[in-house]
Amino acid sequence: MCGIAGIFQRSATQSIDNQLLVNMAAIQYHRGPDGFGYAQQNGVGFSHARLSIIDLNERRGRQPFITHDGNLMLTHNGEFYDFARIRAELTALGARFSSKSDSEIALHLYQRDGLETMLSQLRGEFAFALYDQAQDTLHLVRDRFGIKPLYYTQTEDAVVFGSELKVLFAHPQVTRQFSSEGLYHQLIQVMVPGSTAFEGVHQVKPGHVVSIRRSQQGLQISEQCYWDVTFPYASEYETRPDEAHYIAGVRRHLLEAVQLRLTADVPVGCYLSGGIDSCAILGLSSAAAQSPIKAFTIGFDSTDYDETPIAREMAAATQADHHIMTLSGDELYDHFEQTLWHTERTIYNTLGVAKYLMSKDVNGAGYKVVMTGEGSDELFAGYPAFRQDLFLYGLESLSHAEREQWQAMLTQSNQLFKGAMLSRTEHHNDALNQLIGFTPSCLQPWLSCCEFADQLVADTHRAQLRDYDAGQAIAQQLNPAQLAERHPLDKAQYVWIKTMLEGQILTWGGDRVDMANSMEARPAFLDHHLAEYAFRIPPQLRIKERKEKYVLREAMRGLLPDVLYRREKFAFMAPPAHTDEKKWQAMCRLADKYLSPQAINDAGLLDQEAVEKVMRLHEDPATEVSLKVQLDAVVNHLLGVQILHQHFVATDVPKQAAELAIQYGWFADDEHCPAELRA
Repeated sequence: MCGIAGIFQRSATQSIDNQLLVNMAAIQYHRGPDGFGYAQQNGVGFSHARLSIIDLNERRGRQPFITHDGNLMLTHNGEFYDFARIRAELTALGARFSSKSDSEIALHLYQRDGLETMLSQLRGEFAFALYDQAQDTLHLVRDRFGIKPLYYTQTEDAVVFGSELKVLFAHPQVTRQFSSEGLYHQLIQVMVPGSTAFEGVHQVKPGHVVSIRRSQQGLQISEQCYWDVTFPYASEYETRPDEAHYIAGVRRHLLEAVQLRLTADVPVGCYLSGGIDSCAILGLSSAAAQSPIKAFTIGFDSTDYDETPIAREMAAATQADHHIMTLSGDELYDHFEQTLWHTERTIYNTLGVAKYLMSKDVNGAGYKVVMTGEGSDELFAGYPAFRQDLFLYGLESLSHAEREQWQAMLTQSNQLFKGAMLSRTEHHNDALNQLIGFTPSCLQPWLSCCEFADQLVADTHRAQLRDYDAGQAIAQQLNPAQLAERHPLDKAQYVWIKTMLEGQILTWGGDRVDMANSMEARPAFLDHHLAEYAFRIPPQLRIKERKEKYVLREAMRGLLPDVLYRREKFAFMAPPAHTDEKKWQAMCRLADKYLSPQAINDAGLLDQEAVEKVMRLHEDPATEVSLKVQLDAVVNHLLGVQILHQHFVATDVPKQAAELAIQYGWFADDEHCPAELRA
């Protein structure tokens, strides 16, 4: 894993400051502290911060890569799996490689097959930029699920791109300000696919290519989807599916995905919670590897949220080298600000901080790579919101009494998460109802926060949002063709994958807090071969008789602790602030700093009176627990937008990037190196 950056000038004759390219690499030093590289040609400049995992030879592995004829230039973040087989095949056909890096296969596949066919052959998590000089076109490519980030924006003279927002903001011509819509969505957690909090700054969507072509009319930007989440039509499912067939298929595909992700020139560890997903990954990894696997677990000092007992049992069963990091409540808010610098978006729960601290611990243990269980709930319907939608809309044969009974059981078993993972009250959106047939339960907790967000934004932003409908904005970015005539459970999973998976699980719960400490996470469940198989599994085998992830549970039964095999899904999140006095006081100290009248006035984002009202409601002993859970998220978002403003608007980011380049000793040439630092 690495960090990438680049500039595509409107004019091919306009040169780019090489030190600016290096500064854009330096501000993401955490993504690649093992070295940097840069190159430019024809008004196009790339830079790269390298985390050495495949081909540890720094001279060979340094990017950007340029083909021998000079026509193609590549900078890549992520991993292409099965690269050794592809490289051997290409070599037999006459290709010549200059490195042992997995990245280089993209250049040769593009030369041989073109863009579309090349993309179909790439397997893994990746984001890369490829410039084709003959076509004078830049392609920005993101993996199928959006595991790796990639942002871009347009200035008066160029398109600027990078792995993180701060990379774009290191360019002095890039505007750094919140959009009204972006601010609003930071306050309600769920984002519009492809958007960010900032004006004019976009994400390359998962499974998409953004192509920028230079012409006499300027830079022409187009977008193409090369892969999407595709479930069968509801009518195509078997009514009496062969359970054994699907169980064996899941086991086979998951094992293959795990084996591919054990490939590295450095040791590979595993994250281990008390859930089925990470336990399955550790179990398969331990069986496939020759040496004991290092397993890393986050523990909390609250028995309601701590899962270490099951993790210990799983680690013992696999003879893993087990490391547990137990966190107290105040520690989480003590690292909240630094975590937000990395996430570049607000977080509703301090689990993001816990994962940031865990990646720091992993790095300290000498590991650069871990496998994780992310993606399993998305493929096999593990979240309580999926069961709720199945009970409400997907079981026509279920009587009203049975439906109420199942709903009551679901609510009871997820009492801790009501107000976050499940909405306190029903919330319906007309645009989503029209597109999907219902408002998915996974969106309801966050869309219901609109009643707070409407009042919390400052007057200037409120005026811009007068006719804005957050649910409609999300609906407009969903593909109607992928929702039409699908089973309700498939619709619910599709919406989650397009919104919460990419915008939350893989962002502040994944890449951004992992790479904050130079640690690559590999989510084996999001191997697209496994995913495409899972999408064909009939709904009644994903959730069977109230048991979520049934087919996965059965596929992994032989290696799971019995207590875990039988246990209902338990959402993994950190204890909310109101559950712990020390954590509450730590949160209040942050609020004193960022939600004071002076701080709110300086940023110009929030309404001070509305913020004070929310804080009073949160502190009121009479406020019901589920509302406190929801308000905990709202307050975290309020802190978040203020911290983001401080980090990226109030701070001179181009100056910060230049200072970091000096600090790390990353210089384009002697001219940019201060005299006192020259040898």
